[in-house]
Amino acid sequence: MTKAVSRAALKALPLAISLTLSAGLAHASDAEGEFHGYLRAGVGSSSEKGPQSCYDLGGNTMKYRLGNECDSYFEGGYTKELAKSDNGVSWVGTLWIDAYKNGSDFGNAKPEIAKAYVEAKGLDFLNGGTAWIGKRYYFRPDIHMLDLQYINLNGTGGGFDKVGGFGPGKLGYAVFKDNDTNEIDATTGKVKNTPAAVRQNFIYEGVPVNENGSVDMAFTLISAQGDNRHNGWQFSVFHKQDKVFGGANTFGIQYGVGPGTGIGGPCCDRIGSSGSTTLGSDVTRLRIFDNLVIQPTAQFSTEFIALMQRDKSDAQGSSTWTTLGARPVYALTKNFKLQAEVGTSRVTQPNGGDALRLTKLTFAPTLSMGEGYWSRPELRAFVTYGKWNDAATAAVNASNNSGPVYGTKTSGTSVGIQLETWF
Repeated sequence: MTKAVSRAALKALPLAISLTLSAGLAHASDAEGEFHGYLRAGVGSSSEKGPQSCYDLGGNTMKYRLGNECDSYFEGGYTKELAKSDNGVSWVGTLWIDAYKNGSDFGNAKPEIAKAYVEAKGLDFLNGGTAWIGKRYYFRPDIHMLDLQYINLNGTGGGFDKVGGFGPGKLGYAVFKDNDTNEIDATTGKVKNTPAAVRQNFIYEGVPVNENGSVDMAFTLISAQGDNRHNGWQFSVFHKQDKVFGGANTFGIQYGVGPGTGIGGPCCDRIGSSGSTTLGSDVTRLRIFDNLVIQPTAQFSTEFIALMQRDKSDAQGSSTWTTLGARPVYALTKNFKLQAEVGTSRVTQPNGGDALRLTKLTFAPTLSMGEGYWSRPELRAFVTYGKWNDAATAAVNASNNSGPVYGTKTSGTSVGIQLETWF
């Protein structure tokens, strides 16, 4: 197959998936499929010219995202009822693709399968719960302004969701196979080892504890399958308070050990998925955060975040990331907003050197579908200013998608336009 034909096939894949789900499965049910997804894209430049710069400390941190995303990302697909049993159990299939490019142009971004699973919903022996098998997104709430999924249980596996009959909350159990490959010796062609791990997730959610408040708990047990590899675990507790000035607040405490920290695992070292099974029990991660979104009036809204994360190991010592930020939004009209975002982060160094410090400020006039904080689509123009100390210079240059353009400088500015939507 020529490269031109290959590129054409990749570009046609989203359409093929859509046609397959909307037409090929139509015989199984009269119910219409639902198309959902997410898209962000934009372009900009910096005070150093060339591509837009994004200001980030890298490592164990996440960046403030408004006017500070230098990538392009799409995910989307169909969810459709495939069949329905006589007793009312609904069999639902989901198929999504995603595509990512670390730059302003999707270009040759490779579409990949993000979700492919089938659910059996409304099973009586699960007290109305759901059984499923396949590849899926799973229990991944996030802090929006940091794009931090503070827990992410995505993967390929199977399980049961929202099972009743176990007290005031709903129970979930799932088993996943992570890093499911073998390591092959390049010289002998023989299998050397495997990074694979079996991950079990236990979720107990929606436990009422106060008026408009509930608690979710998630426990992960990771069993390494390779030789001289390590098991791990994590435990997370989240308190969610609804109806707070028209919004909601989430307070979380999380602790992970070894591969349960998520370090060395999929994107962004997220807690929940299996990290590297080479990590022993000396490797730990503690995270405490509070995330508040308020909408006290139709026109005014704000998101706040305060977070502390400590990573510790015998080999690397201890490093702590602390961050504080806010994104106020005011709608001047139904479809025009003024947004700002300010965030400051500090990371201590294991060697006792000067802490890395970065502050980022963005102003973004925005066309929006509505006045609310979560109203999308949004079409934004932005100007972003970043300021960091000498200790952070290397980290800012290393994490900037346009390269180490700032040299020894300790500040920079980016301008650009961006769209963001979910549907």
